[in-house]
Amino acid sequence: MSGLGLPVTVVLTPGQAADVTQAEALLEGVPAEVVIGDKGYDSDELVKAIQARGAEAVIPPRRNRKEPRGYDRERYKDRNLVERFFSKVKQFRRVATRYEKTARNFLAFVHLASIRILLR
Repeated sequence: MSGLGLPVTVVLTPGQAADVTQAEALLEGVPAEVVIGDKGYDSDELVKAIQARGAEAVIPPRRNRKEPRGYDRERYKDRNLVERFFSKVKQFRRVATRYEKTARNFLAFVHLASIRILLR
């Protein structure tokens, strides 16, 4: 997601796959000063990868961490822009109901919905 809450990259995964498994692929080739994610993205590997790119990781630590890591709480509030994008995409019935039977067709409709949102 960009700083404006608009899509930059979309990756389709199986429903049982954790989001964090695709984080580095999503960041590939995307310049960023700050990477904001929810607790599901809290992984030492990902934080190190973000910092290696010269960006700041704004990801709250999971509760079960023995040594919680600090993060910028004010910047984390901007994550709502991403949530708003997902809300807009879900306004498209075919995306919200996952009507399409194949991953290829579903991803195509997600791309179309994203394009419509970008053009607004």
